[in-house]
Amino acid sequence: MTNCCSKQETASTAGILLFTAITGSAVYASRLQAREAVKREKIKNARNAALNKLQNTQRASLKEISPLKKDKAPKGTLLNDIKIDEVYLWEVEHLSKQFQSEAPDGFVNLMQGTDYNSISAPSTAPAFLRSFSSRDDSNHSDEEEKAGTSYNELIETNECILADIVRKPGMHGRTKAFIRAGPRKILHFDPKTVNAAIVTCGGLCPGLNNVIREITNSLIFMYGIKGKVYGIRGGYKGFYDPAYPPVELTPELVEDIHHIGGTVLSSSRGGFDLEKILGFIERMNIKQLYVIGGDGTHRGAFRIHEGCLEQGMNVAVAGIPKTIDNDVDHIDRSFGFQSAVEAAQDAIRCAKVEASCNLPNGVGIVKLMGRSAGFIAAFATLGSGDVDLCLVPEVPTVLEGEIGCLPHIYKRVKQKGYAVIVVAEGAGEEILGTSSDTDASGNKKLPPIGEFMKKATETYFEKMGETATVKYIDPSYMIRSVPANAADSLYCSQLAQNAVHGAMAGFTGFSVGLCKDKMVLLPIPNLVATSPRMMRTNGRTW
Repeated sequence: MTNCCSKQETASTAGILLFTAITGSAVYASRLQAREAVKREKIKNARNAALNKLQNTQRASLKEISPLKKDKAPKGTLLNDIKIDEVYLWEVEHLSKQFQSEAPDGFVNLMQGTDYNSISAPSTAPAFLRSFSSRDDSNHSDEEEKAGTSYNELIETNECILADIVRKPGMHGRTKAFIRAGPRKILHFDPKTVNAAIVTCGGLCPGLNNVIREITNSLIFMYGIKGKVYGIRGGYKGFYDPAYPPVELTPELVEDIHHIGGTVLSSSRGGFDLEKILGFIERMNIKQLYVIGGDGTHRGAFRIHEGCLEQGMNVAVAGIPKTIDNDVDHIDRSFGFQSAVEAAQDAIRCAKVEASCNLPNGVGIVKLMGRSAGFIAAFATLGSGDVDLCLVPEVPTVLEGEIGCLPHIYKRVKQKGYAVIVVAEGAGEEILGTSSDTDASGNKKLPPIGEFMKKATETYFEKMGETATVKYIDPSYMIRSVPANAADSLYCSQLAQNAVHGAMAGFTGFSVGLCKDKMVLLPIPNLVATSPRMMRTNGRTW
């Protein structure tokens, strides 16, 4: 009996202790949340106070420097013979014409100072977001639930970038214009239901991993999507080939990929099967598709866009132009181009060393990428300052005679003891002829212009009764497999974020790019109609 009472008393005591512990933990957790809320509010107020102080100081400084009244005309001469009175906007298709918005009523982005404390960032977030404080979801009001991300500026309807910014006296007043890229107030998609897919197609290019990373992070952290981001492996065939199953992209997975070249998703040419791709989109409930590739890949992306509309699928298809040759028209430059030009400098420097150190009559030849456009060869030549001859596809190659390149090289060798030649891979077809063979993307195979120029140079020196020591360097794949440099990394971030902004707002069948140094949305048919572009031989660059 005594033992029985003792057991009951022990159990009762244990229950009391357990209840006390639970109650104490709840009270402690509540107090901790309250302290954290106070701390966040203090940090928020301190940031706002510092920002207001800085802005007031800047405004005062501007008033001292330029005390002009708002209604006063700007300084300068008024040009009456230069004007723009007709602006034709390149419109991008919007899903709202065919589908109801999926975003909750009243769910909008805000235009105000960004409140970092309102951004939920888990401990597993990338390093640049880990310092953000998370908030307690249970304390949200209905109004807070309707609020999207806060931005310093939102893009308005018909806000555009003029395409023809160079004006001449007496010139007509017409110009086309591009839709300005950026966050919109009204969203078309509900972030809670968005599943997205990213695919890279065609050849490699510096910055591919940057774009993949920034699309993933923008969807998850800027818009807070609750669905999945799928990485499609191996190009278009990854939508249906069981050998290349898709991978779920997470902030943890993409955190460091921008430090390496290539694409973590792998890539390939060809493999486009519209029916199978649409089947994947429907089966996986994909709401947004991001296609990274050149003009051929973009033509495929637009077919996917058309297929989705025909089958009544509320899907935004966004493109990001990718071409190592910089030959997608209308945009200022393609991402990775500057990194490739920078990498080409190493090959040119090596060619100079080889040419200057090998006797007699040293000549170094570097073949660079450039199928139909010689932008890489031309920019690498200008950036180097060590090149004596540059051959590009846009300019016919003349071997001998008054304007012949071989007599020119011979003369340069005699003047300084050596010479350096840069040749684009697509140059010289008027001499070597064109091939009827094509690769999986439909691109014709190119003749071996580099080897030909090596042999032609040696033969010409023999004709002149001398011997040439010619060293041939082909770094073509090396310059496209390097990581993006700082300038391209920033550009990739801008492209990715604005592609996400456009898709979340409901635009579709578009690509994003830098035009006149501003980010814009371009309708894919207009973008590819004149691509691949070529370098102007009568322009300022050449």
